[in-house]
Amino acid sequence: MKNCKIDRLEEFVEYGEYFEVRVNGESMLPLLGYGSDTLIIRRVDTHEPIEGRIAMYRPAPNHYITHRVMRIDGNNVYLLGDGRLTYDAPISRDKIVGIVEGVIRQDGHKESCTSLSWRIRERLWLMQPLIIRRFTLAIIRRWMKLTKR
Repeated sequence: MKNCKIDRLEEFVEYGEYFEVRVNGESMLPLLGYGSDTLIIRRVDTHEPIEGRIAMYRPAPNHYITHRVMRIDGNNVYLLGDGRLTYDAPISRDKIVGIVEGVIRQDGHKESCTSLSWRIRERLWLMQPLIIRRFTLAIIRRWMKLTKR
């Protein structure tokens, strides 16, 4: 998702197991980002398996990005937005703040990121060749611009 600055999120994370963050952006299209989605994020232990999950990480103080964990190599974590074609710079495992457990859509509909329907849509998108993803994303972005007018 779009880079977002959230003051004092670190303090908030310390007090609860789950927290909600409203984000905007297109880097996680087509599953996230059609409007203002609110992500339900769970704090994650440094030893918990997170490969394949959507994670929020902190590349700098009070600066957060939410992308998918594509692979882990030792302490290096490689993330990629579903709506992007290139990886983010690798980060260390301790920069992961939490993983996305669910999404509250703009209309109030709640969706679990571990539900069967979510996992099917997620896998269908990720298994597409990059050329198909590129064209699909271009169409989605154009449609979004047209409907925002």
